[in-house]
Amino acid sequence: MQDSISRAFHEDGAVLVKGLLNQEQLARCREAYDWAVENHGPHATRMFAGTTQQSHVDNANPVAKQRLEALVETLPLGNLFARIWGSRNVWYFAEEVFLKAGGQGSRTLWHQDTSYLPWAGEHWGNAWISFESIPQRNALEIIRGSHRGPRYDGTTFADPDDPTQPLHDNGALPRLPDIEAERKLNPHAYDVLSWATEPGDVILLHPASLHGGAPVDSDFPSRHTFVFRFFGDDATFKPLPKESKAGYPPQGVLFTEELKQLTAGAAFRHPTFRQVV
Repeated sequence: MQDSISRAFHEDGAVLVKGLLNQEQLARCREAYDWAVENHGPHATRMFAGTTQQSHVDNANPVAKQRLEALVETLPLGNLFARIWGSRNVWYFAEEVFLKAGGQGSRTLWHQDTSYLPWAGEHWGNAWISFESIPQRNALEIIRGSHRGPRYDGTTFADPDDPTQPLHDNGALPRLPDIEAERKLNPHAYDVLSWATEPGDVILLHPASLHGGAPVDSDFPSRHTFVFRFFGDDATFKPLPKESKAGYPPQGVLFTEELKQLTAGAAFRHPTFRQVV
């Protein structure tokens, strides 16, 4: 089982681990999730808060840092990534919080996390935890093996009519392909991974993978998802493009001050990141 999970993660860039979290662990995650939504950080974006139709995204909330580090240390995620990667050490980076409610949430545009964050190397992983039973039509989608492909420019997420509008827009990175347009012409244009999941299941994703989707609709109106991000020994600093029109510094917008001393190719390390293995 362990070998198959490791092989799928390395080759495909994503793998589903059924029943990884027990009921008690999942309950503690949900308690922390609800607290994080109510006590959001400086990077949070919200729409229609307090109404039936809501969306909420947050990253690396400094107010939640100690609480979530303590939680993560009690979960099997760090040890699992250590075995998958063959890494002696594992560090916790930070969380990402997703909330979609009201049955009208459009799909998240295709992207790579590495277009927004200065990450490279084999030992990066996101643990995607949802608290509902997710039908496959509403699931996260991943392009198999895309973590080994190019680092594309990010999308701005600003123009629904242009899902590949370049984030940095300086030619330093190739523009994203319009994956959904190509799939409409040929449903088999890309090898897409997605899974229906139950509470306790965890999707492990390399953040260089092209991923998107996870919409809600009238039949599945709400989704609450926690993502915990980790890195290991083979994690290096790869700065974002200079002179980005998006105004992103080379370190990205998360832990910008902490990462200022790192140079391209350096080991991704700083005392602010809690070592969990």
